[in-house]
Amino acid sequence: MKQALHLKIGQHLTMTPQLQQAIRLLQLSTLDLQQEIQQALESNPLLEISEDEHDQEVEAGSNLESPQENPPDNRLSSANEEQDYTSDDAEMEHEWNEHIPEDLPTDSQWEDTFQHQSSGSSNADSDWMDNENDSHEETLQDHLTWQLNLTPMSDKDRLVAEAIIDGIDTDGYLQISAEELLEQFVEQDSELFADIELDEILAVLHRVQQFDPPGVAARDLSECLCIQLQQLPDTLLWRTEALRLARDFLPLLGNHDYKTLLRKLRLRDQELAEVISLIQSLNPKPGAMIVSSRSEYVIPDVVVKKVKDEWLVSLNPDTSPRLRINSEYADLIRRADNSADNTYLKNHLQEARWFLKSLLSRNDTLLRVATEIVERQRDFLEYGEEGMKPMVLHDIAEAVSMHESTISRVTTQKFIHTPRGIFELKYFFSSQVNTADGEGASSTAIRALMKKLVAGENPAKPLSDNKIAQLLMEQGINVARRTVAKYREALNIPPSNERKRLL
Repeated sequence: MKQALHLKIGQHLTMTPQLQQAIRLLQLSTLDLQQEIQQALESNPLLEISEDEHDQEVEAGSNLESPQENPPDNRLSSANEEQDYTSDDAEMEHEWNEHIPEDLPTDSQWEDTFQHQSSGSSNADSDWMDNENDSHEETLQDHLTWQLNLTPMSDKDRLVAEAIIDGIDTDGYLQISAEELLEQFVEQDSELFADIELDEILAVLHRVQQFDPPGVAARDLSECLCIQLQQLPDTLLWRTEALRLARDFLPLLGNHDYKTLLRKLRLRDQELAEVISLIQSLNPKPGAMIVSSRSEYVIPDVVVKKVKDEWLVSLNPDTSPRLRINSEYADLIRRADNSADNTYLKNHLQEARWFLKSLLSRNDTLLRVATEIVERQRDFLEYGEEGMKPMVLHDIAEAVSMHESTISRVTTQKFIHTPRGIFELKYFFSSQVNTADGEGASSTAIRALMKKLVAGENPAKPLSDNKIAQLLMEQGINVARRTVAKYREALNIPPSNERKRLL
């Protein structure tokens, strides 16, 4: 084939760098946006944080007016301050002259003479700093090791106890058996563990099991509950029966086989309910009491308030600082020269303008989408989850004349503060389920109705999935049994046989 040149006219879409920046800022969360703004402030000298001039004027006005409000009092306070300062000065000078010796050795150090003063203040500051700046989170192993250091033990038993503590997980259970610990010590070929036996390891294990929190270092749930029950007072009612149940019949309790439990323990219904209540008051994961997790706070992007029977939507001003272009640098660019400094400022000025424009576009898009969501979900704000309407991305995209991908970017990791709590914007989108009137119901509203039905059921005869489907059918919602089972699992509601309780 011959090579030749041909002219061809066509159309294609190209994303400019400015459009790419606007899309990237649109999908950033609040924390990521704050980091992006901080990086822009550090890299672009023409960007700066805009301060509220009105507050500054008010503050300046108050400072100018305050001396004229009560001049005599101000003069009086100044005289008193001067007098107090002079008296304190005299006392300090007297103390200074009293402690300084007249003749000091030539090779003497300042710290040698004033060690009692400087060391006391430095120790106090050091202790204060240690207490204030100690941000280390205590682990379960740290808590147990602290108790081990306070417990008198031999060197051999202490090493065994440290091995046991190392084998405890975050829930407080021992994940290594005593036999495995014995093999580890035997393999060390140490004179200290030459004659170690399994009974010694078990004795140290029982010693560690008496540490705080109660139930720690247990090898299974039954042993964990028994340890906690044994630490309760002997005079506690139903303690003996609870110990027997936790030690011998815990699988029957897990299967809710109350008839067999009544026969094995020889108790009545009310007595068995008291025993089960005592066991339920125990902690199945004692390690969780020590392991602390830092709370993660969500900063809402949008705030919704009800003012005079109207829902008002506004952006949260605390999510990002207000930016502006530095006027001094912008004035320098007006020079008509082509120097390198002026070119540098021109390039950064253009970047700053596009960055501010992208931020404005992001805020405008977020506000439009949030306003449309609130408009469609008024019943949720008024009545709760049961008033949620079915809504998909296409509905909002069509209403605000945007693409569905844009709506998806706006609603991802963006949060809205409502009188009913803080929710992600994605939360308001749900699928539609057919109803008898043909309007359709939201899956979120159906799950809320299911939670309400389960909360009001008879514990002795809990509702099955078929029964819940029938009750929803009576309310005009056509839901299959498998759909009810799927929603129930999503709500972490156990099946009916596991929800059964004694009266």
